[in-house]
Amino acid sequence: MGIGPPTQDGFYYDFDVSRPFTPEDLESIENLMRQTIADRQPFLREELSRKEALDLFADQPYKLEIIGDLPEDTTLSIYRHGGFIDLCQGPHVDGTADIQAVKLLNIAGAYWRGDERRPMLQRIYGTAWETQQALDDYLTRLEEAERRDHRTLGRQLGLFSVHEEIGPGLIVWHPKGGVVRSLVEDYWRDIHYRHDYSIVYSPHIGRAQLWETSGHLSHYRDSMYAPLEVDEQEYFLKPMNCPFHIMVYRSSLRSYRELPLRIAELGTVYRYERSGVLHGLMRVRGFTQDDAHIFCLPEQVESEVGGVLDLTFELLDAFGFTDFSISLSTRPESYAGELDLWEHATESLRRALEQRSLVYDIDDGGGAFYGPKIDIKIKDALGRDWQCTTVQFDFNLPERFDLSFMDSEGGRSRPFMVHRAILGSLERFLGVLIEHYAGAFPLWLSPTQAVVIPIADRHQEYAESVKTRLESKGFRTEVDGRSERMNLKIRNAQLQKIPYMLVVGDREQDDDAVAVRTREGGNLGAMPVTDLLSRLADELAGRNVQQC
Repeated sequence: MGIGPPTQDGFYYDFDVSRPFTPEDLESIENLMRQTIADRQPFLREELSRKEALDLFADQPYKLEIIGDLPEDTTLSIYRHGGFIDLCQGPHVDGTADIQAVKLLNIAGAYWRGDERRPMLQRIYGTAWETQQALDDYLTRLEEAERRDHRTLGRQLGLFSVHEEIGPGLIVWHPKGGVVRSLVEDYWRDIHYRHDYSIVYSPHIGRAQLWETSGHLSHYRDSMYAPLEVDEQEYFLKPMNCPFHIMVYRSSLRSYRELPLRIAELGTVYRYERSGVLHGLMRVRGFTQDDAHIFCLPEQVESEVGGVLDLTFELLDAFGFTDFSISLSTRPESYAGELDLWEHATESLRRALEQRSLVYDIDDGGGAFYGPKIDIKIKDALGRDWQCTTVQFDFNLPERFDLSFMDSEGGRSRPFMVHRAILGSLERFLGVLIEHYAGAFPLWLSPTQAVVIPIADRHQEYAESVKTRLESKGFRTEVDGRSERMNLKIRNAQLQKIPYMLVVGDREQDDDAVAVRTREGGNLGAMPVTDLLSRLADELAGRNVQQC
């Protein structure tokens, strides 16, 4: 036996077994679980010394490893349930009578303690609910989540791929995915320019000395890749963009009149992740962050944080995210910087939230050692939370790099530094976006906005002319000129999630019109091409986002 913790919506347990589990095994185990529910068996807690626990689990090597990692004087708890005994901190419900509905979901492989150098165990996932109806509702949500899986849709829609020849966790964007990503990036740049950010570009590698000064080599090296040797000096792939933005700040003597200075970048970073935790676009080894660092005066902090919040909600709203959960993380026991700076920064974060009447939770002591922060999670169409935005003070790096500005009295003062990422990782954000819309992006984000479908070969030339007219107005349009039946072409366009299908035949050609169908199956009938152009323009305008 390995470990069996709870998850957000259920539980799993890892086993080292002589053969892989089968679906038939799950059915048998599930029947036994139902029998224990019917028998109303209790969960009984006991406490043991470390030595007693070692004796009890003498034939369980994974349990012995866990116990062996604990101090000698540790008191451990176990739970008994019929003939089953396991280590567990608990607490548990009183007994199986409290469990009304249970379901074993699937089997997966999992390395012991997430380490690919350790044995591969068999993991059984399951879930338990208070009522059968709650379980049925959850299983329906699982089916919908599977239908929306960005990995499946990424292949189906030709958006991105991952290749063993290139390496796990490294994303290749295909032409259609490249269009969606470009649209996101272009809008990101546009809105940042409108909010008075300066956009920069920085290298993908930096000398070891830079990462020593920043503290990454001493605190973050396990997540960094091995160094490259160039001219007998070590260079590292960058895990973060912060030191490069600091170099921009330090490139000239700064005056208080220049502040705030807002530096932003879509900067690609590289972080080592164990292969067992890599997951499509959500967990990768190379990704692009929408990073920004704001250097400002103490009296500007509150307004700058407020400006970041306003920008955040404007940006996320454009992509269809309007439901959020927010937390404010405060000073931990061990921290860098002066106490009065922490209090000033934390109060600025708090006031910025409250001035906007935003509901938030307090994560007391949950801040990083270098500063308090605001975290914002977005809710997708299935109600799932995704970590997205972070607004983070940093009292550490300004000290390490000795940042300063010339104050109003001619002296040198230390600026406040606010790190913020709104979308977070572009890869993960696009994965969330794919699942949020189930691949059916709104018109402005769709890689192909309309496809013209000629009924016969004699309509091909007119179809091409319609395409040209739409493209001249900025609409991304294709012609499906394949020698296939019209209904098959329509079905293919619907599978590709193309918003509009424009069928053209003799009548449409004579009337300078198109027969309009939608990906949802709607038939809007024939309309003049000029009316179609007006409809598309109005739909884009309704998004409050310029077509990129």
